[in-house]
Amino acid sequence: MRGPGLALVAAATVGALAATSVMAQPSQAATPPAAHPHVLVQYDLKAGQQPENVVVTPKGTLDVVLARAAQVQEVTPDGRQRPLAQLPLPADGGAHTPALGFSLATGLVRTADGTLYVGYAAGDDALTGVWRIRPGGRPQRVVALPANSFPNGMALDRRSGRLYVADSTRGIIWRAPITGGKPTPWASGAAYEPDKLLGVNGLKLHNGALWAANTDHGELLRVPIHPEGSAGAAQTKATGLTTLDDFTFVGRSDEVVGALNLANEVALIHPDGSHTIILTGQDGLQGPTSVALSKNKIYVLSAAYALTSPNILVADFDSERHTAHR
Repeated sequence: MRGPGLALVAAATVGALAATSVMAQPSQAATPPAAHPHVLVQYDLKAGQQPENVVVTPKGTLDVVLARAAQVQEVTPDGRQRPLAQLPLPADGGAHTPALGFSLATGLVRTADGTLYVGYAAGDDALTGVWRIRPGGRPQRVVALPANSFPNGMALDRRSGRLYVADSTRGIIWRAPITGGKPTPWASGAAYEPDKLLGVNGLKLHNGALWAANTDHGELLRVPIHPEGSAGAAQTKATGLTTLDDFTFVGRSDEVVGALNLANEVALIHPDGSHTIILTGQDGLQGPTSVALSKNKIYVLSAAYALTSPNILVADFDSERHTAHR
């Protein structure tokens, strides 16, 4: 089952989880290396301010995608917000967007000069794809994808100047020049396909490979990049990660921190495939979609899809101690 009906079921499920988390907020359950979680930014749901993806800038601020509003903003470590860009909204609200039935801005990567690349699933041939936002400039679509695509997580190979884009409903990882142009399928097959709603999702380049989440499968994958640039066979690095969305690595290690959307949790995923839950709904999570690490802090974006209270949660994160909690 796909389409808006399933989307409403998913949203209702996350909403119920989120409501539980709100009631349970006083009893925090953070587990080391996470500690002292609290809400940094509370967003306006009626304005579509549902945070979906995030990157940390060199100066320590956050660039944040607001999904339903199709906006990008800067958030300072103390929670101040500054608008950066507004993507054009489809006239029909994105009614033909696959899986969800509404348009949303999704993945985010940033280049050294501050240029941002944003994924946009709009259910519209003129809008769906990857948009470039230069500092102080207007958004411009540079990679076009058809309306039945769901561009989601993204990764940037700075050495080759290539973007990798997860197409969550079609089970494809696209590759395109960062300068823009026609994308080509880089990897596809059963490992990337959805079962019900969303397949391949979060993407990260790490130690010579592209790592990917499959949300429906609850799996973390490692995809080797061959010397000539082609994709190797997907290797399953971890399973049992219910609705794994976006993720990040702890430094240069193979330790991963991942957002488990419908599970309402953040997991620390170890190199042996096991994982530890370090944040839950009791800490204030409400359908988390992405995470970021900056120095000794972890930031978690919640409620990109949920019909409840959207926020950014921040907690202390002791990266020096994380290996002690395997």
